[in-house]
Amino acid sequence: MDDRFTLVIFGATGDLTKRKLIPALWSLYQGRTLPEPFGILAVARAEMTSDAFRGRMREAVAAFARVQPPSEAVWDRFASCLAYCAGDPKDPALYPRLGKALEGHPNRLFYCATPPSLYPTIVTSLGESGLARGPNGFTRIIIEKPFGRDLESAQELNGLIAGVFRERQVYRIDHYLGKETVQNILVLRFANGIFEPLWNREHVDHVQITVGESIGVESRGAYYEEAGALRDMVQNHMLQLLCLIAMEPPVTFDADPVRDEKNKVMRALKPIEPDAVDDSAVRGQYGSGYVGGQRVAGYRDEPGVRPDSATETYAALKLFVQNWRWAGVPFYLRTGKRLARRVSEIAIQFKRTPHLIFRRDGEGVDPNVLVLRIQPDEGMSLTVEAKTPGPDLRLRPVTMDFRYGAVFGGEPPEAYERLLLDAINGDPTLYARGDWVEHAWAALEPVLRRWNSDPPPKFPNYEAGSWGPPEADAFLERDGRKWRRL
Repeated sequence: MDDRFTLVIFGATGDLTKRKLIPALWSLYQGRTLPEPFGILAVARAEMTSDAFRGRMREAVAAFARVQPPSEAVWDRFASCLAYCAGDPKDPALYPRLGKALEGHPNRLFYCATPPSLYPTIVTSLGESGLARGPNGFTRIIIEKPFGRDLESAQELNGLIAGVFRERQVYRIDHYLGKETVQNILVLRFANGIFEPLWNREHVDHVQITVGESIGVESRGAYYEEAGALRDMVQNHMLQLLCLIAMEPPVTFDADPVRDEKNKVMRALKPIEPDAVDDSAVRGQYGSGYVGGQRVAGYRDEPGVRPDSATETYAALKLFVQNWRWAGVPFYLRTGKRLARRVSEIAIQFKRTPHLIFRRDGEGVDPNVLVLRIQPDEGMSLTVEAKTPGPDLRLRPVTMDFRYGAVFGGEPPEAYERLLLDAINGDPTLYARGDWVEHAWAALEPVLRRWNSDPPPKFPNYEAGSWGPPEADAFLERDGRKWRRL
């Protein structure tokens, strides 16, 4: 791209800008992959000068960036492209000022790094001020999750945005899709001929998708009270992972073919019947316990949380994709706060051999398992059976392991680096489309309604530092399966 672009960040004094956006932009600049020339216009309510904002961002890069400036002179060149504009997104007078600042800058990218309650105001104001349509170049908008809090609100927000922007201008960001290991799922499936013939109901017994966090809600108690695990993790990150595992091969690795195939998966999800939610979903809330040898408080004792809160910090679901490839194969999803360790992975467990010719007690040999590790320790492993050395025929599972760091060296790019660069270059492949968002909310609507209307089980129902409530174990045991021990 030869023409200058300008990124306007609403909510520029918040944690997202400090911890993710500016460090990612700096890393792209330092790696010489950020298109130049460029400008970054930071917008927030606090009064400060551009120089003061640059000083804050220098500290943010020192604390959070993947790469550090080799010299202050290099940082100063980057910082010269940063400017700050004090203003309230709710104030209509802000937008003519932005328009004046953007004169002569035909390519514009607006980033909503604000609370979701401000999205409608920002979108409407950009439309009314004429900033949603540039005179010559491109105009795009990036919107952070959560995109709505249920199907109705997501449809309302989609409708409002559609009245101002065309769909090709809208980038609904899910940072999980920018992770190297998540992007590698499609490469693993469709660039390696050995896996695709096995990737179906004939060979796969079930799939487990785990996103576990050892931290609690930290300073996000007030936000989490309105969200919960189902809205915060399952509706976006985890259903996107399910789609990448279950989707059919797209015609090309371009935005519309990839996102069309994801939508086919969402449409194929077996609906959860309102009177059978307990057969498909389990919830939990952490109490006090020990994590890393340290005593930690329960969820209800966290700042900003009601002492009688019924918000779930753990959710597990069983979903089915009703199509020719996956009929009858359960997809088990689980996520939670204050679990035993931080881990995100997808485990594809294959069916056992139909007939065991080797004498062995119990159920026979362990099933083969392909594990895609998203974080930490990014990589993948395949568990197979092997004979142990010696005169007796003894079998033992062994693991063939691939680690990104060991093979490629260095630290992989942060998710926001890839996603920001894609938005700048006009590639929405790794962003959620509006119809996908609505499909995701529709899939979870019966669970949300049931959990909102019915009192929860006795909360808290799992200790911090454990792997969740006992009900989650019984959830799989009813199917003759167990959660993976991580």
